[in-house]
Amino acid sequence: MTRQRIPDEVLDAAHARARAREARDWAEADRLRAEIEAAGWKVADRGTDFALTPAAPPDVAEGDRVRYGSSASVPSLLDARPSGVATVVLVATDWPDDLERALAGLRRHDPAGTSIVIVANDPSAEQVPVLEGMPPDGDADIVWTSERVGHATALNMGLRRAAASVVVLLDTSVEATGDVVSPLVEALDDPTVAVAGGWGITSSDLRRFDAAPQGDVDAIEAYALAFRRADVIDRGPLDEHFRFYRNLDIWWSFVLRDQGEGATPRRAVAVELPALRHEHRGWTSLPDGERDRQSKRNFYRIIDRFGSRRDLLIAARGARTSRP
Repeated sequence: MTRQRIPDEVLDAAHARARAREARDWAEADRLRAEIEAAGWKVADRGTDFALTPAAPPDVAEGDRVRYGSSASVPSLLDARPSGVATVVLVATDWPDDLERALAGLRRHDPAGTSIVIVANDPSAEQVPVLEGMPPDGDADIVWTSERVGHATALNMGLRRAAASVVVLLDTSVEATGDVVSPLVEALDDPTVAVAGGWGITSSDLRRFDAAPQGDVDAIEAYALAFRRADVIDRGPLDEHFRFYRNLDIWWSFVLRDQGEGATPRRAVAVELPALRHEHRGWTSLPDGERDRQSKRNFYRIIDRFGSRRDLLIAARGARTSRP
């Protein structure tokens, strides 16, 4: 069996991670692990040494279509000059009606210069005809996967195709009833704002997060979550250990806001968006025990990295309701 060559950038990241671990810089070590895994490799620590093995399923060519097994395999636009107002990224899996509704709302109201990226994450038999029915020269760039990948991996695939200077992650449970893009782009015109969205949450202890009113919040929920493409380059990729969607939005909001201990964090701002939230299938389609288990596992990743970072929290304000 032919041994797969380790790319130079992956090997360099692994050596840098070993140095970070030796210096007990765990945050940097975690960031580099995420970078290595986003490139499709696993790193196993062996004392002061390490071993690298391929982690992702293979890419599959089907005529003119390529199904990608890892986010690193997806051709990236991030090195190109930004173009357009915003790129909206959606993930399509099992619910074609939700996708069609989300796209219809976007196309009806989005401003000129908005591009759309859809990650077809091993979509169901019912979802495929909707995706294949889109014109190849239409407004949506479709990225196909070779297997069902985790949620963060799917988003990383979409982020690599972002052409505009602002990126909006939009859940297919959200239906735009007006222009949802412009208010998010406008919020990010303020350099003190790192992340903006329609629904924000706050916490008093980094253990429980509750829905918050519009204005400054601790994190933005992934129903509609906007940030700068430049920060994807500087602070990404997303940690692909987040296979389930929940709590990835908190982690990414903190990554975007964090300026380092002792420095003033950038802001997260919730703005009013003309949109309706429908049933979130990624939540309601799972048994209670399974979604709770996966949510807790994701939350531990937040605590591991940010559990002592009370500086990332703003003062509690207003009445709260539990986060769905």
